[in-house]
Amino acid sequence: MKLRMNDVLNNPVVFRYGFIILMGINIFFHFLKMGEQNLYLGFILAVVFLGIGYYRRSTSFLVTVTTLVVYSRFQLDLQSNTLLRFMILEVTYLIILYISVGFMKKSQKIKDDHLELISALSNALDSRDTYTSGHSHNVSDYAVKIAKQLKLPNEMIETVRIGGLLHDIGKIGVPESILLKPGKLTEKEFSFIKKHPIIGCEMIQHVKEFQDKGILDIVLYHHERFDGKGYPSGLKGEEIPLAARVVAVADTFDAIISKRAYSPEVPLELALLEIEKNKEKQFDPEIADAFLSLFQRKKEDIIMKRNDHFPIGSILAKKQKGRFTGTL
Repeated sequence: MKLRMNDVLNNPVVFRYGFIILMGINIFFHFLKMGEQNLYLGFILAVVFLGIGYYRRSTSFLVTVTTLVVYSRFQLDLQSNTLLRFMILEVTYLIILYISVGFMKKSQKIKDDHLELISALSNALDSRDTYTSGHSHNVSDYAVKIAKQLKLPNEMIETVRIGGLLHDIGKIGVPESILLKPGKLTEKEFSFIKKHPIIGCEMIQHVKEFQDKGILDIVLYHHERFDGKGYPSGLKGEEIPLAARVVAVADTFDAIISKRAYSPEVPLELALLEIEKNKEKQFDPEIADAFLSLFQRKKEDIIMKRNDHFPIGSILAKKQKGRFTGTL
């Protein structure tokens, strides 16, 4: 229930429509003679919705609309429509408006401050390697685009946004001698770096919000594969949390197209082809298709070339096995 309420608060348009509907209901109830108490509560709720739904609008707009609400309320109560009563209603409703707007602004400020802190943490991680600078933000952006393409709820979109920023946080515990090694990793080094999802999960597991929203699932499971050959738990198919499956595609794509100390950039067409080829292997096919649909024209070319002798092997061979983020 708490997550659903947060989802609604993150979508003020619901309250905008709610305000309009409530005003219509209030007027309708008046003609049904539902009584003074019902009208009073109905108009107060309408002002609350006005404040929450339009909290970003100018003060003059909010005061003007509130005054119109008061005027409507005043006209519907013809037995006591004195100037004093109008003034009392105006002051009362403006106070309610002020509280509603203040609540939303404070809620959004806490959310923005929280996101800035997470961004700063991801920047600290990315700064360890100039080649991967911006990787976490890129993954977050791609993951959000995929989530929107899948028409996931706002709460899930926010989860993949934060999870994308923090997905590699466990690499803070990986020595730079391994993280930045230009050559192929030894079995021991590769085994160590594969622990970063567990390290990351242990680092942030005590943050209750991360537990409740599924962000821990992204950090822990973004290297699981749809065919069950990933790590750390070898989960398969829908056993892998949805948010982690979304971030896995975003993570791999950015890893492929990014220039690294140990590998060159790969052209966009080849990166998209790699995503296409690994549907049902590394990636959830529905999520991979949603991602590829963001590049529709490129996708059409990829499908045509899928069975051709396309030179992806020679290029991706330079992305040493186990070295780029998407397959680590």
